[in-house]
Amino acid sequence: VQLQASGGGLVQAGGSLRLSCAASGQTFSADGMGWFRQAPGKEREFVAAISGGGVSKNYADSVKGRFTISRDNTKNTLYLQMNSLKPEDTALYYCARRAPTIYWISRRFSDYDYWGQGTLVTVSS
Repeated sequence: VQLQASGGGLVQAGGSLRLSCAASGQTFSADGMGWFRQAPGKEREFVAAISGGGVSKNYADSVKGRFTISRDNTKNTLYLQMNSLKPEDTALYYCARRAPTIYWISRRFSDYDYWGQGTLVTVSS
């Protein structure tokens, strides 16, 4: 399984970015996926998760209403649309595959077994 995250960059507060995560080496539509982030000096935190079929979604309270997780199973790609960005959203963003033994939407990073390399999002004030 390989995950390649992209789409990060520098944006002003209030702006938008869309992150992508290209997946290979897996049956993508069968796998729950998630986005996590890690700011400098802080622990990795959950951002959003989505079921294999894309119906079930879950968001951290800090991004609810601003971020949208989605997926295109025909393209083996996961997305994170980020709107109304704030300086506190600045972090390295990771996509991850939920382990096949976990059958529920999970916020725990230990429930994810493969990780992308991360893409940096910087929001200036």
